[in-house]
Amino acid sequence: MTTEETIAALDRGEVRVAEPVGDGWVVNTEVQAAILDFFRTRTMETRELGPFEYHDKIPLKSGYAELGVRVVPPAVARYGSFLSRGVVLMPSYVNIGAWVGPNTMVDTWATVGSGAQIGANVHLAGGVGIGGVLEPPGARPVIIEDGAFIGSRCIVVEGVRVGREAVLAPNVSLTASVPIIDVTGTEPVEYRGEVPPRAVVVPGTRPKQFPAGTFDLNCALIIGHRNESTDLKTSLNDALREFGVGA
Repeated sequence: MTTEETIAALDRGEVRVAEPVGDGWVVNTEVQAAILDFFRTRTMETRELGPFEYHDKIPLKSGYAELGVRVVPPAVARYGSFLSRGVVLMPSYVNIGAWVGPNTMVDTWATVGSGAQIGANVHLAGGVGIGGVLEPPGARPVIIEDGAFIGSRCIVVEGVRVGREAVLAPNVSLTASVPIIDVTGTEPVEYRGEVPPRAVVVPGTRPKQFPAGTFDLNCALIIGHRNESTDLKTSLNDALREFGVGA
């Protein structure tokens, strides 16, 4: 496919930057390259939409009624992103190459970066920042799997994968290098770049020695796992209450 054809297919959801295969994900490097080429070849244009004026290289997405998507002003989704049926965009932003699954909520001032893959029945709470990843070619985008609840002001970047039905408490900040430490057993178990399915994660710190002294660095703590009976729509509050952590 040409670059234009690839971006159009992205917009229709016919191709994706990354796709689930078995228990893993496969990155489509040709699609990533097409997005980067699209940026290089486009020219700046002014577009007026009602009271709003935009000056950019990439058009805005359209046809929400046919898609079955609710979009609350002034939410913006760029052409080349895909929104599944039942998605709700509160005033928020979805970048090119992102894929958002059915019945997912993108809450107020949440951002979904380039190429990010957001599953079905996910809740991205207010102010969540999902990073974009398009290069180097083959780099895994941020992946939020089905049923996950990402609490207010969380940051998930650098290709981190959040497993299905996991719960991130407000203000959890995850990069590829931030330790994610399971503290539910007698010994800590450390992950990086991956939140296990159904894990309940809260912000934490741990000490590190520097020449100038000992200072606490950011980490995330797995304090438990969701109960099978927890309802998806109330998973954050219920899970955090169960483990004695306020939402």
